[in-house]
Amino acid sequence: MKLTVFGATGGIGREIVRQALDAGHEVTAVVRDPARFTVTGRRLDVFRADLSDPEALRGAVAGRHAVLSGLGARNRADAATGVAARLTRSVLTAMDAESVRRLVVVSAAPVGPVPDGQALVDKAMLTIINSVLKDVYADLRVMEAELAASATDWTSVRPPKLTDKPVTGRYRSVVGGNPSRGRTLARADVAHAMLAMIDDPATLKQGVGVAY
Repeated sequence: MKLTVFGATGGIGREIVRQALDAGHEVTAVVRDPARFTVTGRRLDVFRADLSDPEALRGAVAGRHAVLSGLGARNRADAATGVAARLTRSVLTAMDAESVRRLVVVSAAPVGPVPDGQALVDKAMLTIINSVLKDVYADLRVMEAELAASATDWTSVRPPKLTDKPVTGRYRSVVGGNPSRGRTLARADVAHAMLAMIDDPATLKQGVGVAY
């Protein structure tokens, strides 16, 4: 496939690019600063663009089979500005202009529903996390509302706490919910899940919880 990856300099974005190249796909990695992007490959094109300008992004998505996004707030200050929603809005506008429909993005588990039978300790921890990172999750909820209102065939992948462990390909996923007692997931496995969902019709226009 021909894929475009936004947020390619982030931990999940880099993994998407690496794994997609290893699988034989053609990849366009959209970055603001190419100097921060260290992945190389024969089927890789690095596309420099201002992510806040939808017109500048049209060339990055034109003719692609799917777009994958690791865009999100790096800190609470970013989240307070609504960075995930704002930049995703630019991506949606560019995709609409180029008639590209498939979009898979990263969100977060707290944006989804609490699983049935969730342990009290997990519920308590979720309450604390929601309080501390409320701006981050508010930003992601607005982003998901933008997706739902769009014409794209979107999927929002919602991992819990992220780690930097190697890819395993062994994790649980719940369409429309979150795995019970799902506490962590490696960034590499988030990328693996996102790539696997591109051709999965069950995930269209859905939030999907993923966790070990």
